[in-house]
Amino acid sequence: MAEQRVDDQSNTFEAGRVTVLTGSYTPDTGGEGVGVTALRFTPGDGLRVVDAVAASGASYLAAHPTLPVVYTTHESTPGAVGAFALREDAPPVPLGAPLTSGGANPCHLSVHPNGDFLFTANYGTDTLPGTVAVHRLDGDGRLVDLTDVVEHKGSGPVVGRQEGTHAHQVITDPAGRYVLATDLGADTVFTYQLDAGAGRLKPVGASQLRPGSGPRHLAFTPSGELVLSADELSSTVTCHRYDAETGTLHELSRVPATAVADIPNQPGGIVTSECGRYVWVTNRGADTVAAFRITGTELEPLGEVPSGGNWPRGLTPAPGCLLVANQHSGTVAALGVSGDGSLVAAEVVVAVASVVCALTV
Repeated sequence: MAEQRVDDQSNTFEAGRVTVLTGSYTPDTGGEGVGVTALRFTPGDGLRVVDAVAASGASYLAAHPTLPVVYTTHESTPGAVGAFALREDAPPVPLGAPLTSGGANPCHLSVHPNGDFLFTANYGTDTLPGTVAVHRLDGDGRLVDLTDVVEHKGSGPVVGRQEGTHAHQVITDPAGRYVLATDLGADTVFTYQLDAGAGRLKPVGASQLRPGSGPRHLAFTPSGELVLSADELSSTVTCHRYDAETGTLHELSRVPATAVADIPNQPGGIVTSECGRYVWVTNRGADTVAAFRITGTELEPLGEVPSGGNWPRGLTPAPGCLLVANQHSGTVAALGVSGDGSLVAAEVVVAVASVVCALTV
């Protein structure tokens, strides 16, 4: 159940059937979805909805690295996180009761490579700060208890978005040494070390990014030498050198996230290729997915294609394609990937109400 990436491929789908789980906003969280929807993706036959499971405000999903377990945010105030057990040819089932997320509006989560801890980024509100939380997991992947909550400090220059902190993503670096948390409100990537005994995060550094950039999500290249950021507020994609010794980022270059002019745009999801030569980004506003080639430390635009809907948010690889969750149109689209990293317009589109994220398992 490790995260999949797209490598150099033709624009035809590779053989193999995969299960895709999507997360949606529900009526109690401003959406129209059920929560977690299971789809089957079969090359040649496309996407098919298999089943759905109620899960309030399921705005992000993450898989356990070794167990058939998936975790979801319950994005609300206060927030919660939950676990689901995966079953062969059957819908996921809740694995214990949800626990508090350690903050408001949890929007991202990930599992530490050792499989013992779940990290959650809580976006916060206009008055509540962004936080990063740690939950201990048992041997079956169940949520045991909340072991730590770290409150971010800072602000930025964008009025209405950066008066306070807004944690947006928390991931472990490729070496498993540091835990990185992006904060859209503070224009900062905070770096922590995990105390695996106590389940607590020790702050060890902070990378201040461009003022007003609003870093949303990061994506590492396979080597771990570069990390790309989707900058929501400045509508840019930035290439950073990653210092694996200190866990800090150093900007090398940046480009506009979209070539579509005169439309307010907010980059969302970001994915790098397995070969390390390409990166893809969703554009909310332009309603496209953009492709870039990584040449040395520079990003070369390869063009962009319609996302197969409106307000593309989540982006995940599947065999031979990228799956895009289009929130406002309630569609999941499969975009083909060419051998040069460029994208092919959606070949498959399926309806999933208020969908915001997708995960291949």
